[in-house]
Amino acid sequence: MSTLVIVESPTKARTIRNYLPSGYQVEASMGHVRDLPPSAKEIPPAYKDEDWAKLGINVENDFQPLYVVPEKKKKVVKELKTALKNADELILATDEDREGESISWHLLEILKPKVPVKRMVFHEITKEAIKKALQDCRQVDQDLVHAQETRRILDRLVGYTVSPLLWQKISWGLSAGRVQSVAVRLTVLRERERRAFQSGGYWDLKADLEHKQEPFEAKLITLDGKRLATGSDFDPDTGKIAEGRDVVLLNETEANKLKERVIDQTWTVTNREEKASKRKPYAPFTTSTLQIDSNRKLGLSARETMSVAQKLYEKGFITYMRTDSVHLSQQAISAARECIEQKYGKEYLSPKPRQYSTSSKGAQEAHEAIRPAGESFRTPQETKLKDREFKLYDLIWKRTVACQWQMRV
Repeated sequence: MSTLVIVESPTKARTIRNYLPSGYQVEASMGHVRDLPPSAKEIPPAYKDEDWAKLGINVENDFQPLYVVPEKKKKVVKELKTALKNADELILATDEDREGESISWHLLEILKPKVPVKRMVFHEITKEAIKKALQDCRQVDQDLVHAQETRRILDRLVGYTVSPLLWQKISWGLSAGRVQSVAVRLTVLRERERRAFQSGGYWDLKADLEHKQEPFEAKLITLDGKRLATGSDFDPDTGKIAEGRDVVLLNETEANKLKERVIDQTWTVTNREEKASKRKPYAPFTTSTLQIDSNRKLGLSARETMSVAQKLYEKGFITYMRTDSVHLSQQAISAARECIEQKYGKEYLSPKPRQYSTSSKGAQEAHEAIRPAGESFRTPQETKLKDREFKLYDLIWKRTVACQWQMRV
């Protein structure tokens, strides 16, 4: 029996091929094989005279999209059709997100397979994960397909109508869409707030003191029983103290006079409080926190970070890198704790396994947090990665292992 497995990229295909039994042929679709017409020349002749054809969406018929196979993808589609002729089964193994589900659906629509079809999903490319995924195949999720299709249609409707305005008013080549248009709106609203903002001034007083050769800083909080004004006490629309705030507003002259009065006085500590605090390790990486840390520590842009992370995922080094979740599987928690115990000692291990939950209500938690792949974590040195791939894997490995570290007071 011969089985054809289709993934998105050649790198992913090469990695998965190592974990599949003999008789499995793995091919890459090279991303999307079908999309809305990218240009006027790719609109089918039968639709060129339609008013809506340039949009690629029939706005007069329930916003039906017009899909075409781009010229540069026709060779790929032809090769996939040839491979399918010799297969007894088709497995679609694209990513388990909206785009991946959409690619699988478009492949079904184009290839029209007459053999059994399965949808295989996994969050990491390891031997164990692929073996499990083969046993738990499902059908294409139409809800995810419709979600991606809706986003794509909105992008086209907004982009093709608003982008020309940006070219005229701002700069040629700028792109508008459902995301960019909202971002522009937020920027405009913020700019209006900035222009309407009225600044106000206040002064405070700080003293650098020393006790038994231990320096410390003291700050004036109250004066004659009233709290001193701070920045949060001002009304941003007037630049004056907000209504209802019973505070003392010091100006420069008053602050300097107060300084002269107290500078030569004897200072007395009337009360001291000590509070114990515990710091919890940072949660494992989500897509956004990985991009932030990668930029701060490695100097990589968001685009560069995701490009490197994609390669690490496709080579089987990390789990899927597009996620809003900070949740870790039990397998991942066990691997992190085992790593700490073996490399650093049991005394550095948190008493109980630590699990994190996502606070955002709109988070999409189809995947777990970004972490090293597998039942045991390879150290950065064991991966034999180089340059940016090594540095990013090292960042992910440290963050994941650290989340099971013992808290220190």
